[in-house]
Amino acid sequence: MAYIADLHIHSRYSRACSGELNIPSLAKWARLKGVDVLGTGDFLHPLWFAELKKDLIESATGMHTLRSPSDESKGIRFLLTTEISCIYSERGKSRRVHMLVFLPSFAAVDKLAQEFLSRKFNISSDGRPIIGISVQGLCEIVWTLEPKAIIIPAHIYTPWFSLYGSESGYDFFKECFGGFSDQILAIETGLSSEPAMNWRIADLDNKAIVSFSDAHSLPRLGREVTIFKGNLSFDELRDDLSKQNILETVEFFPEEGKYHYSGHRNCNIVYSPEELKKKGQICPVCNRRLTVGVMNRVEDLATRSQEELKLKTENGVIKSLTFPHRPGFRMLVGLEEIIAASLEVGIGSTKVRQLYMNLVSNLDTELKILTKTSTDLISMVAGARVAEGVERVRQGKLSIEPGFDNTYGQVKIWADGEPKALEQVSLL
Repeated sequence: MAYIADLHIHSRYSRACSGELNIPSLAKWARLKGVDVLGTGDFLHPLWFAELKKDLIESATGMHTLRSPSDESKGIRFLLTTEISCIYSERGKSRRVHMLVFLPSFAAVDKLAQEFLSRKFNISSDGRPIIGISVQGLCEIVWTLEPKAIIIPAHIYTPWFSLYGSESGYDFFKECFGGFSDQILAIETGLSSEPAMNWRIADLDNKAIVSFSDAHSLPRLGREVTIFKGNLSFDELRDDLSKQNILETVEFFPEEGKYHYSGHRNCNIVYSPEELKKKGQICPVCNRRLTVGVMNRVEDLATRSQEELKLKTENGVIKSLTFPHRPGFRMLVGLEEIIAASLEVGIGSTKVRQLYMNLVSNLDTELKILTKTSTDLISMVAGARVAEGVERVRQGKLSIEPGFDNTYGQVKIWADGEPKALEQVSLL
């Protein structure tokens, strides 16, 4: 039984996150998106953990269900997850690495929370707690308390807060994790990278590659997901990661991520890896070091060229002929983004939300609409322009101005000046 999972999200108790992030709403939006298993996020925050115990029925499988599901949220399962920020000094350098921790039971969360409190870690100030110990120290604590725990380095190239981050990370996996390296079964791509970029790095050859949304609001759920082959249980999830038993991942176009290229947002300077190599890392405007982006970091760490991967695309899924055992991936643009582009309005507009709800209410989940639903049906509900936009995304016929220095990339599904559709169909 395959299932779609988004296991990196946040609650309303994390900084810069929507106040609408509660369990019933998360379950409802997971159904709209087509996600079967959702991470809870932020399980160490006392107030959020109290809500989890109130709203979820604990299952021995580790995949917990809603206590009072509505018709809109039946069948959604939750996995106990959190992101932890490790900030510490090591070998004369400041390190800031974000880690995902998955636990199978409420009791395991209670144990970890009590251990953190005994060490005077503040777990109440933010859903993503900051702790002053090394990544290896975190691994030792978690696996001593719960040997079944799953630990995954989050968004591994983000410049300021990740395993390979240009500003505070490491150059080698074992340099970060030491003796725990073999127990780390997977890495998370983050929005600014996709699997093929990671296949170029020999350091990651034995690690599963997963992608999740890191959502800070309900509409961002499912923007990246992983489709697992196994059954719905914590133990099988761990086994799937160990065996890379994954069907595929769904990705952002990495250029759309906030750190794909290098640059300075305030100085309006953005460099590709080739430009950075030619012009250097010092900003020509402010004379400070540029924020070195993900693509440049991949080039620095890569042991293989892009050409060596021998990529092929079949039915929208990208695979490597060089590494046929590696699960494939597809890249998508969110349905609301496509609708906004077709209407030439902001993504947060009422028109966009209404048309989005029309589509997912009358046709299918967002993920199926983006990948499988007939464009004729999409056109009947939302108009020819939206249907054309979905087809262009499926074929990768778009242009993106790459993101840099905490600025999302700009997706263009239609070139400037292309004619607008004459009408939009609505089933309201």
